[in-house]
Amino acid sequence: MTKDAVTDLATLVPGLAEHRILVLGDLTLDEYLYGKATRLSREAPIPVLELRRREVILGGAANPARNIVALGSQAMLVGIIGADPEGAQLHELVEAHAIDGTGLLTSATRPTTRKTRILADEAPRLPQQIARLDRLDRTPLHAEEEAQVLALLEQAIPHHDAVICSDYQLGLLTPRIVGRVRSLCAAHGTTFCVDAQGNSHFYEGADLFRCNNREAEAALGYALGTESDFARGLHQLRISLGAKLVIVTRGPDGLAIEGAGLAYHHIPAARVSEVYDTTGAGDTFIAVATLALSAGYAPLALAQLANTAAALVVRRYGNAVVTPDELRNALGSAA
Repeated sequence: MTKDAVTDLATLVPGLAEHRILVLGDLTLDEYLYGKATRLSREAPIPVLELRRREVILGGAANPARNIVALGSQAMLVGIIGADPEGAQLHELVEAHAIDGTGLLTSATRPTTRKTRILADEAPRLPQQIARLDRLDRTPLHAEEEAQVLALLEQAIPHHDAVICSDYQLGLLTPRIVGRVRSLCAAHGTTFCVDAQGNSHFYEGADLFRCNNREAEAALGYALGTESDFARGLHQLRISLGAKLVIVTRGPDGLAIEGAGLAYHHIPAARVSEVYDTTGAGDTFIAVATLALSAGYAPLALAQLANTAAALVVRRYGNAVVTPDELRNALGSAA
């Protein structure tokens, strides 16, 4: 991409605001426990940490919603929480981040998904993750819960510019729900975007389909090692899914993109800073890409905006968001 093209991208950032995006997916409460290592345990060859602080932030499908709001657009969240303290805390965080939580449904049988990360924190070094404990339920929704989600979507999708399906494979995105999202988006001219961590075959007909290279390999059934592998794989994914645009993010190797009328391209990773934590980078990517698609931006511009935004959040620990000023400044620095 030329210097002028990168400079022009900074002028596109304001266009990411003032959109209405519905985020449908698996919700997570991300808990971080920071402790100071004081000694080795007598019970096992592990450090004993004395708890210093606890942080709780939104994760899963709630993270792209946070990014959408941070960039000046509106986000409605549709998902399931449990009738438990974690569900109440997740609901409070959604409200605190100015996300529309009217689509949050409470289940009497499913727990709120909680991911607990235990970290050794010793300044000035970065925190080091020691262990992670997940509490979750992967069973598909009950018929009654599925009907509630479908009713919400019937009401909400006509009033939104785009829908993001954020699939963490925790049971919410059933074939019936995905099929109804597809038909409602087609009927109302709503952009249908997907961030898939599996179940790729559910998402036929997406306007934008994103996954990472490992997930693409699982969907395709073969390894993606060379550029020719990626070119063949993206084309196969796009044709088999009937998608208008397919993006496979490749971590430090950037991303690969192919679309209807757009030949295969490899875009290197944006070198914004050191990489501290890749958690949530995909959520930021799909949020920015969806906003750019809603704004009518061209696929390569869309990909570069999302690529730069994802590079910004990996320099922070845990799920993070990018602001318009940060994104604009990063694009200007790249130019």
